[in-house]
Amino acid sequence: MHDLPWLLKPTDNFNERCSMLASHKEPVREILALANCALTINQSNRLYRAIQKLSAEIRAVLYGTLTPFKLGIVSNATMDLITPPLVTAAMRNGVNLEVIIADFGQVAQEALDPASKLNQSKLDAVLLALDYRAYSFFAKDSAPFEGKSSHKAFSYLQQIRESFTNNGGMICITQTLACPPYELSGNFDAQLDGMLRRSITEFNLTLANDVRNSADVMLDVSTMANMVGTCQWFDERQWYTSRVPMANTFIPFYAEYLTKLITALRGKSKKCLVLDLDNTLWGGVIGDDGLEGIHIGQGHPIGESFLAIQHWVKTLKELGVIIAVCSKNEKNTALEVFQKHSGMLLQEEDFAVFIANWEDKASNIRRIAEILNIGLDAIVFVDDNPAEREIIRTMLPEISVPELPKDPSQFLGILCAARYFEKIDFTADDAQRNAQYASNFRRQEIQKTAPSLEDYLISLEMHIRFAPFDEMGRKRVVQLINKTNQFNLTTYRYTEAEVLQFEESDQNITFQIHLQDKFGDNGMISVVICRINGDCLEIDTWLMSCRVIKRRVEEAVCDELVALARSKGMHKLRGFYRPTEKNKLVKEHYPQLGFEFAYSNDSGEVWELSIEQYQKRNPPIKVEKSSVIV
Repeated sequence: MHDLPWLLKPTDNFNERCSMLASHKEPVREILALANCALTINQSNRLYRAIQKLSAEIRAVLYGTLTPFKLGIVSNATMDLITPPLVTAAMRNGVNLEVIIADFGQVAQEALDPASKLNQSKLDAVLLALDYRAYSFFAKDSAPFEGKSSHKAFSYLQQIRESFTNNGGMICITQTLACPPYELSGNFDAQLDGMLRRSITEFNLTLANDVRNSADVMLDVSTMANMVGTCQWFDERQWYTSRVPMANTFIPFYAEYLTKLITALRGKSKKCLVLDLDNTLWGGVIGDDGLEGIHIGQGHPIGESFLAIQHWVKTLKELGVIIAVCSKNEKNTALEVFQKHSGMLLQEEDFAVFIANWEDKASNIRRIAEILNIGLDAIVFVDDNPAEREIIRTMLPEISVPELPKDPSQFLGILCAARYFEKIDFTADDAQRNAQYASNFRRQEIQKTAPSLEDYLISLEMHIRFAPFDEMGRKRVVQLINKTNQFNLTTYRYTEAEVLQFEESDQNITFQIHLQDKFGDNGMISVVICRINGDCLEIDTWLMSCRVIKRRVEEAVCDELVALARSKGMHKLRGFYRPTEKNKLVKEHYPQLGFEFAYSNDSGEVWELSIEQYQKRNPPIKVEKSSVIV
């Protein structure tokens, strides 16, 4: 998997295309097309250097299309080689990555000194790129077989993490440890206290459990090395001569998986999996082969291969990924497989949207995005047909379309390895996501027959709850802050540590807002962060899930904000609008709520609302729980 087989191979004229970037009529589009290929370390270097030679204007346009992220790296190894593959992989995943690497081996110095380069760099995260050689497993003062080495190693890592958090305010990306292929007592290495294999196993398990309950995240290097084989992962000649921690061949693989994690931190992991049916979810063509002729289920090698894919899809659904179908088929014929074939694991109700017809797939996928109210860049489309894949890549370049081999037994390995749906947490809302989108589809159907919008909203019987940020909702708050683009007034991105600071500060007022209606619980659908500035309540962040747009929820939120400000003797609300490529939806948000334009600057527009003159909106939403104590 180290050669990223889910991506297209670069074209034969890759080097020439890099050298011609400056004169290309669409240089940004060309850069992204090149970065979207499975690049070797040399190809990544070439593209990286070509980008650095472009004019500042072109690079500014390029970076404007990407989400910024500032990453520091400390390591016991040489990490300079990783920057070009890391930056190009980040572009592939929609991120403009700025990398700051500390001097070789300066891990503790950078962490413990508040004035160090990394602690002063206002990073979004710091990567603790430490392998087993950074710890005390082989320390001279460690008595053999005592079983304390993993504890010492973990305590050291804890100290580094806490120091960076306290001194630099950033989260830490920690690494599990790959175990080198050295054995002293054979199979007994895994059983005897103090042996390297057992110590690394203990360390990795302790780290995974600890990170799960913290704001930090974990890059599972141990799994990566196992995927490609530790005999290949470690290159001792390279380590002894230049302190490079892994074989050069695997650096693009490492960079890809690290940027997938960064992508998840920015809320840019994919949300929706759209599937073809014939030869993608089962073997054969239902329209030609009939129910008896297709292969799915136990007892046949092809059927079992596709059953494994259905297991993967089912698990993704349970993890909160939206599942949809886009197939060229007669719909009733396609549905018959789900209704009648005993080998099927997936059922019709597993899909939030099911489109089977003879229209072109690009149009149908646009339709799916509209129904779900998500961006095309949130979609992964899986199809066994190379021609269909190429059409979608050409017509809808925002969509991720993995390459697949002809052999269906290899599909699952490649789809899993692509890590399109990288997660850093799992919330109650994730577990309910498909049901929530399916309910939304039913709401849309009812809206079509309602006499008026007001009648439709009343018929929903909506209830809203306001509550300050708390531990239970914190991960969902961070999730929404980092992935909401369209209904987001300022698009400020905050880490879990920063959200905790808002939660604990006396100078901030926070709302997590939940909505329920007769179709079910929509979960946490909006987040607001305010700061107190004299007699004015300033709205730093106001965002809302697109699932509840046009239901007058923002009016209920405004009523609550005004009531809260009034209860605290304040006289004014001040809102900020920072325009981006994706938040044009809320350009008129503040004027529509009665705010008046105050001024604009380089950051955007400032709007103000007089509390005394505000007329309560009273949308048809019952306030079940208010934050205002009367």
